[in-house]
Amino acid sequence: MAKKKNNGKVGLRPNMMWLWTVIFIAILGFALFGQSPKKPVTTDWSEVDTLITRGLVSKIEIVNRDKALVYLTEQGVAQLSADEQSKFAALPAEGHQLEFQIGSVETFREDFDKAVALSPTNVALTYDNHRSGWMDSLLNWLPWVFFIVIWIFIMRGFSRGGTGGAGGGIMNVGKARAQEFDQDDPNRKVTFKDVAGLEEAKVEIMEIVDFLRNAGKYRELGAKIPKGALLVGPPGTGKTLLAKAVAGEANVPFLSISGSDFVEMFVGVGASRVRDLFEQAKQKAPCIVFIDEIDAIGRARGRNAGFSGNDERENTLNQLLTEMDGFQTNAGVIVLAATNRADILDKALMRAGRFDRQIEVGLPEIHERKQIFDVHLRKLKLDPDLDREFLARQTPGFSGADIANVCNEAALIAARHNKKFVSKEDFLAAIDRIIGGLEKKNKVISPAEKRTIAFHEAGHATVSWKLKNANPLIKVTIIPRGKALGAAWYLPEERQITTKEQWMDEIAATLAGRVSEQIFFGHLSTGALNDLERVTKQVYAMVAYYGMSEKVGTISYYDSTGQSDMAFTKPYSERTAQQIDDEVKAIIAQAYAMAERTINENREGLTALAELLLEREVVFTEDVERILGPREPKQESAPEADTVPTAEV
Repeated sequence: MAKKKNNGKVGLRPNMMWLWTVIFIAILGFALFGQSPKKPVTTDWSEVDTLITRGLVSKIEIVNRDKALVYLTEQGVAQLSADEQSKFAALPAEGHQLEFQIGSVETFREDFDKAVALSPTNVALTYDNHRSGWMDSLLNWLPWVFFIVIWIFIMRGFSRGGTGGAGGGIMNVGKARAQEFDQDDPNRKVTFKDVAGLEEAKVEIMEIVDFLRNAGKYRELGAKIPKGALLVGPPGTGKTLLAKAVAGEANVPFLSISGSDFVEMFVGVGASRVRDLFEQAKQKAPCIVFIDEIDAIGRARGRNAGFSGNDERENTLNQLLTEMDGFQTNAGVIVLAATNRADILDKALMRAGRFDRQIEVGLPEIHERKQIFDVHLRKLKLDPDLDREFLARQTPGFSGADIANVCNEAALIAARHNKKFVSKEDFLAAIDRIIGGLEKKNKVISPAEKRTIAFHEAGHATVSWKLKNANPLIKVTIIPRGKALGAAWYLPEERQITTKEQWMDEIAATLAGRVSEQIFFGHLSTGALNDLERVTKQVYAMVAYYGMSEKVGTISYYDSTGQSDMAFTKPYSERTAQQIDDEVKAIIAQAYAMAERTINENREGLTALAELLLEREVVFTEDVERILGPREPKQESAPEADTVPTAEV
């Protein structure tokens, strides 16, 4: 039986498989137990010859020229059944009592004639070539019935749960797998109230919802609704959630599908599914179609993997372009799409008339992070004194998905420590856990390695504290986390632009760990790998992208579109490449010298900070200020700062 829910109750509904099983068991049971318990006895011609000679046989019937059925007289049945120890003790009273196989009808007839000549009674001999019971017919047809039933179940399985299609089968492989949003389901309904932040994006996308609700006031002015809107932003910023809110707010059908659902191993399936999707949408118009991760099929043509001249993804994209704005009219069908890789989308897909609007869904600012925390903290049992604005300040650069993860991780940490509510310390531990990884206090580190790590992290802390444009330290630890042997948390500004002076100070602070090792121990270690990697990328961006080099010049070789025609070659000469390499080395050497000078000027304070780290393993701002003195204020006022780790060993 299969379970089925009706009005919240779980019941049982009949299944055809059960019906076939019951029929089969009934037939088998009747075949085995429905007949008389007394069956004819199988014998041979020698015994039958003896019975004929004794006058105990009344008739013999030859069936299909290979089987003989022997009918005994009443006297014969009585005599043979009298001996309870013989095999003839339980002979049937009706029908034939004995049966045996014959080899040849002619040979049997000769033997029969000889036996009848010696019999005191007359024995009849008949032939029947058409005698067949219903069980024989059933057995003849049963293999065919079996194969037919198996074929039916296989075909039903293909059409129900195979390799694709709207119904999920190979017979429906060309059908779109779009799911229609159920507006009557309160557990799945999401509205704009559930989407914190993203105010600008909600204003733009709300116009589409308002048009669907009140189309008359727009049409009176001659306005036309945008045919499509593309949601662009980093992963986890709420693009799909925003689309769900549109589905919850709009009183029109909402079809949702993923870009990867169009991709199939069969040729032409993607284009067929695009046609079917828009056919469904036109039948439900006015309707909203949401394509998540559209870059799966919207990648710029000619740049797909495999370099095939007849690529299936390109065929799917061509069909999508035609459906969105081609000869056919899709009046009332609005297409929403989401991607975090808008730079690789095809230009024809991005033009007006297809996606008229490109809505940026970026990382949240501090006040938006506070709103996101308010949403995700609703279901948590919190400390009454918890400052939600403090949590927002501690999570710069976090997306909405990251904040949701922080809240869940904090609740797990509180439960792990048997607390009755989630407190500030749990959230700070959750942030450290997500950013730096799990603490590995039991990791085996020799005293010499631990001392090197302490001076490395103290170097970061000292230089970042003394250089006014660098990010001041909030916390530093030498407890291993994840792949890092130590980590430092800083207080960066939430700024939109960065000057060269600010970058130079930050680079010097990043290199300070390597400089500290060289000054105090006279050797270099592999602990600065992450620092060197970040510095190298940062300085190359300064020279090649932001034009912050006098020798190379105010030139940018950055391609923001991601569709450069020189994808496999450098957009500059070998001479310029050499100049870029030389300038990068010069800038890093300059920052290295800044860090070295700062450490030499504060050698005693760095040593005291390193010794404190060896003693306590974790050092906070108060300790740094007590050892190194108050930090020099910046010349210009900066926005309220937040913490994020930016240095690790």
